[in-house]
Amino acid sequence: MTDLSGRVALVTGGTRGIGLATAKALAEAGATVVLTGRDESRAKEAAAAAGASAGLALDVTDAKAVSTLVRGVAKEHGKLDIVVANAGIMEDALLGMIKEDLVDTTLSTNVAGTLHTVQAAARAMMRKKTGAIVVLASIVGEYGSAGQTVYAASKAAVANIARSAAKELGRSGIRVNAVAPGVIDTDLTAGLAEDAKADNIARTPLARLGAAEDVAKAIRFLVSDEASFVTGQVLGVDGGLVL
Repeated sequence: MTDLSGRVALVTGGTRGIGLATAKALAEAGATVVLTGRDESRAKEAAAAAGASAGLALDVTDAKAVSTLVRGVAKEHGKLDIVVANAGIMEDALLGMIKEDLVDTTLSTNVAGTLHTVQAAARAMMRKKTGAIVVLASIVGEYGSAGQTVYAASKAAVANIARSAAKELGRSGIRVNAVAPGVIDTDLTAGLAEDAKADNIARTPLARLGAAEDVAKAIRFLVSDEASFVTGQVLGVDGGLVL
């Protein structure tokens, strides 16, 4: 099993789904994990469930709040080795039904929020000249999807945050990668109609929906020493859906 003993990790959006599964996977591997969520009480409950050391409230759209929290975690633990920028939202709308609020909220959370987190993480990791960052992209950001134009645009941006940051931070010993999940059975996809789920399963070579743990394990690999020569990659975790 991957050994992350002695590592300090921060997972944003860690109260449910992929974020919660990731916090648990990192903690099980020996890391000291801090997770965040918009609601403090829910974050604390999630931390207890995941075996994390703390659950903190954070709105990733607030750049100052992100910077303050990341600095605080690094100061309290003496370093910050791993950051998983998982916080994000998904709201579907056909082109003719897209409202300005949907655009603003999606881009400020998924794009700006990810960027704020990567920036703050990089500043904290520069001191030790080492670290691993993973951001959450999506296969939708790579291939598009009807009714998800805004979400797809945001996740394409996230993938390129990873690629660009990797080129910039590599010489400082900081690796940056992304995972691009397919259809994962979480709260975000709970609203899918049963026929849509069945169609996705039928089109997936592995013949099932993904689980949050599938993505968490890929993230755990990317932040570990086993991936020490891997950076700037967008790793699909989709059961072969896009083959």
